[in-house]
Amino acid sequence: MDIELYYQQKGCGQPLILLHGNGENSDCFQAQIEEFSKYFHVYAIDTRGHGKTLRGTKPFTIRQFAKDLANFMDLHHIPQAHLLGFSDGGNIAIIFALQYPERVLKLVLNGANLDPKGMKRSVLWPIEIEYAFYKRFAKRNESAKLKAEMLGLMINDPYIPVAELSKIQHETLVIAGTNDMIQKQHTQCIANHIAHAQLAILSGDHFIAYKQPEAFNQRVLAFLFDDQSRMNQEA
Repeated sequence: MDIELYYQQKGCGQPLILLHGNGENSDCFQAQIEEFSKYFHVYAIDTRGHGKTLRGTKPFTIRQFAKDLANFMDLHHIPQAHLLGFSDGGNIAIIFALQYPERVLKLVLNGANLDPKGMKRSVLWPIEIEYAFYKRFAKRNESAKLKAEMLGLMINDPYIPVAELSKIQHETLVIAGTNDMIQKQHTQCIANHIAHAQLAILSGDHFIAYKQPEAFNQRVLAFLFDDQSRMNQEA
């Protein structure tokens, strides 16, 4: 592996890995780290080229990020883990579950999408314009290149065929906001095509995890504990 992923960790118990969204880093999960670490060994990582993790020389793609995650788990001797992915992190989690199914316990997919058309047009259109602008100058300007790469994750990735979702046999929570940037029918499509999926739509936008952390955390923990009382799960 050409890089080492920066990560935050807290707690003990079963591993729970948190995967952030495009242009973010592990700090966006502070409310989740604090709550989930009461019950799990939480790892919140900075993906390649995000936060404190170096860009490296490998491709800057969702599928490479899934490989990076497998390498991270190998390095830290984590045979299996629950995965919670937000936005691009959810896309990484889907790819990872397809490529390394034996390494996943349960999946939480928050605001994930299979392809760019899963986003509302009002959101996608400005991203397309910005991406075209930075891509034009990418060969002459390093900062433009990096910006184009980051935006490219939303334009060129992940392109997961709907039929592939039937291969995911893990218990899965598909969760989004009522006013999410991902189209509601797209979120429903993901849930409908994963055999053991639950769908939860919470009041809020794309960023419910840190705008409404109490409601979000409660729903996620209920799923991870099969709706049993969290208090009975404490060590």
